[in-house]
Amino acid sequence: MGTNGSTMLQPLRQGLPPLDPAAVSSAASCALPARYEAVREARQFTRRTLDQWGTGERFDDVCLVVSELVTNALRHALPAGHARVPEQTPPVRLHLMRWTERLVCAVRDPSHDSPVAQDSDDFSAESGRGLFLVDSFADSWGWHPLAGTLHGKVVWALFRLPHPAQSDPAE
Repeated sequence: MGTNGSTMLQPLRQGLPPLDPAAVSSAASCALPARYEAVREARQFTRRTLDQWGTGERFDDVCLVVSELVTNALRHALPAGHARVPEQTPPVRLHLMRWTERLVCAVRDPSHDSPVAQDSDDFSAESGRGLFLVDSFADSWGWHPLAGTLHGKVVWALFRLPHPAQSDPAE
């Protein structure tokens, strides 16, 4: 694998993909508690949301990426001893946004550290493969620090959706 893999994996360090926020047709978000069961909660939330939006055909890819981003946020973004965070300030938040032919999942966490793929030749290693999976299953991904008084960052992944099946008005 060497170092070539990590240059391919440098995420776009910018805001969300070049999509007009005003054109979002649907959006949903959920706060996730600082415990590992939150990954299951995030998957269930994602399944319910994609079913409501009729975009279930990308569910497997989206759910895998959501799981990795939430796991990374919980594993790397929570300061030591953060497990007793008050429930009213959940540290990790999942956002799902849909445009006509795009779906973005974004995970917000309190860490300022950039997401870095671990260079590992050990494919049995559990840790460090998450961003390779994100890179493989999402059409693009990136991250940006939160602005203003907000602390932390957002890591996002974009998925292209099949063209909506609609009758051609010219017919």
